[in-house]
Amino acid sequence: MKQQTLASAARLSGVGLHSGAEVQMTLRPAPTDHGIAFRRTDLESNSQVPARVERVTEVRRGTVLEADGIRVRTVEHLLAAVAALGIDNLIVELDGEEPPAVDGSAEPFTALMLQAGLEEQDAEAVVWRCVEPFVVEEGEARYAVVPNERLVLSASIEFDHPLIHRQHASLVIEPVSFREQIGSSRTFGFLEDADRLRRIGLAHGADTSNTVVLTPGGLYEGVELRYEDEFIRHKILDLVGDLALTGRRIQAQIVADRPGHRGNIALARAIAERARRQAAARRVDIDEIVRLLPHRFPFLLVDRVIEYEPGERIVGIKNVTINEEFFVGHFPGMPIMPGVLIIEAMAQVGGLLLMDTVESPEDKIVYFMSLDKVKFRRPVIPGDQLVFELEMVQMRKTVCRMKGVGRVDGKVVAEAELKAQVVDK
Repeated sequence: MKQQTLASAARLSGVGLHSGAEVQMTLRPAPTDHGIAFRRTDLESNSQVPARVERVTEVRRGTVLEADGIRVRTVEHLLAAVAALGIDNLIVELDGEEPPAVDGSAEPFTALMLQAGLEEQDAEAVVWRCVEPFVVEEGEARYAVVPNERLVLSASIEFDHPLIHRQHASLVIEPVSFREQIGSSRTFGFLEDADRLRRIGLAHGADTSNTVVLTPGGLYEGVELRYEDEFIRHKILDLVGDLALTGRRIQAQIVADRPGHRGNIALARAIAERARRQAAARRVDIDEIVRLLPHRFPFLLVDRVIEYEPGERIVGIKNVTINEEFFVGHFPGMPIMPGVLIIEAMAQVGGLLLMDTVESPEDKIVYFMSLDKVKFRRPVIPGDQLVFELEMVQMRKTVCRMKGVGRVDGKVVAEAELKAQVVDK
């Protein structure tokens, strides 16, 4: 995937959702590796505010960014459109503190950018791919993240209101599906909260032209829903926008329960940290694997190491094919990888983690002393890719304990605790 920016500048004006002030917004193309950034043209400073999660300072009724004393707010709807279109580099000029609310959705921004045109750039897009499941919890919000080749968002909300109750939606986030099913969903709020919000400086620009206003029994006069479940669709829209603050395209399936800006930002921070760790981790190719491990075909069961934090954690891959020697006699006609070889592959990955703890690792060999809590969860068959993750639990001189887990498509197939010792060849 190549990076993208706009082919030409685009302009839009309107009223800010919270400020209530008229604002002029100009979207300008940006060079490769620039990222998304905001520039306040109403201020003397030319400093930009990067659209990065590290710059988030507030999440009350919207996402607020700040850098060098410059503040922009309610950026999530614009960023949702930017992310859904796969735009990586963009300068957003504002003569106020927030983009125009327009109709309270992302659709006006999507239409504006498509009218300006997208331009492919000569650089690879920055992508974060989930390689292991994890969970993030923040207040009432809970997010489960698992591997997937695309960005798939599933979300559920629950409100004590006759038009909402519990709603759920799931969607692959791609330009066409986003625009048709999510992008036009509008922000919503409760009429009973309006006075309180305005007393604390919020919602001064909110009205029925840009907000789905809810009364205790239904909708405010003149308001009509675009979708019966417009509320959960807009929550997914907000999540897309907040995840754009990772500064990366995301390949993962995310299941969110009761998402909100505070939880979304906690998730974005968790993803950004994992992306940083993956980028910093040393990768080990097959040549180095052969140099460090004594095993050879057909008993070398590690193809590649994709994450490596010396002395702490390692993630290695074994690609399982029908040509494996053991399939000739192990359940002929219904090939299943022997469980003992799954654990052997896990142990070989663990051996690579251990070798970086000693001098001259090519002169050493790892002997495994014990296996505990070995469990097999599901069979491994030809075509599967085994992803092993091992963490160092304890290291004493040349003896260590590790905890390992093997997954296929994010689902656990085996796990074990291993004890090993490094000795001279």
